[in-house]
Amino acid sequence: MLSQDQKNEARRQRRRQHDEDMDMDTDTEFCETTGPGALEIMLLMGQVLSMERRFWARETSTDWWDRIVLQVWDDSQWLRNFRMRKGTFMELCDLLSPALKRQNTKMRAALTVEKRVAIALWKLATPDSYRSVGNQFGVGKSTVGAAVMQEAKAITQVLLRKLVTLGNVQVIVDGFAAMGFPNCGGAIDGTHIPILAPEHQATEYINRKGYFSMVLQALVDHKGHFTNINVGWAGSVHDARVFRNTTLFKGLQQGTYFLDQKITVGDVEMPIVILGDPAYPLMPWIMKPYTSSLDRSQELFNYRLSKCRMVVECAFGRLKGRWRSLLTRSDLSQRNLPI
Repeated sequence: MLSQDQKNEARRQRRRQHDEDMDMDTDTEFCETTGPGALEIMLLMGQVLSMERRFWARETSTDWWDRIVLQVWDDSQWLRNFRMRKGTFMELCDLLSPALKRQNTKMRAALTVEKRVAIALWKLATPDSYRSVGNQFGVGKSTVGAAVMQEAKAITQVLLRKLVTLGNVQVIVDGFAAMGFPNCGGAIDGTHIPILAPEHQATEYINRKGYFSMVLQALVDHKGHFTNINVGWAGSVHDARVFRNTTLFKGLQQGTYFLDQKITVGDVEMPIVILGDPAYPLMPWIMKPYTSSLDRSQELFNYRLSKCRMVVECAFGRLKGRWRSLLTRSDLSQRNLPI
């Protein structure tokens, strides 16, 4: 038989064994609840690294632009869709190339100047969304937005001062004289470009017709060519106020915009004038229609002035008819829209 001391020692050994078993169970449970151990993590990383890499860009198609537009379309299709013939388009690309050409990178090839210009023209000529234009050309919608602003800035820097200019004043005067108004150097008016409600001072952009807009003021010659433009004023601002805050007004006021060329009408010396609607102020160098009750000579004056002033209305009509994005609410910022 075992003595009492032997029994106590056996009991202590059984208790130690039981405690060790409990510690092992606790460690196993802790590993199961808290996640894999270091060895398991390393194994998982090896499996992840051996997986096939995913593409970081979605696959798109440029077949329509490369094969159809550039190779198949004739001038009528170019004119209908890009608002210019292919020869004019290529000439425009050559002029803008120094400002628009980009270098290829290791990640991707840069868009060609031709494709960049085509994307911008398509967006300006149609009311399509950025996503729709991007799908058309096989690019992302952010690329479309960037292309529009890049081309607009390039045109502003490279072509604006060369094309929107007064030109030969005598030819303009002779053109308006043939239409019935003597010594006239242009017709002026303003039009509203719809915009989304601005975040700040939105009420200032609500025009008299009740929608948010930005004012484009333009002076045109006898053929409707733009010779002076100003854009950026809020839609609620009156045409006369816009006009008084332009360099055109200052030049006309100081007599430096046109040549000092006067003719005699009756017993009055008449300088070169511009024609405006009743919203503009009557000045020695700007003519506007008579109002209220009119006699026969005043009606004849109004008729001839209106006939010559119609060129600016037609110019705005052609502008918005050619670039249909001007007929829809522009989502550009107040800083980018004037460009």
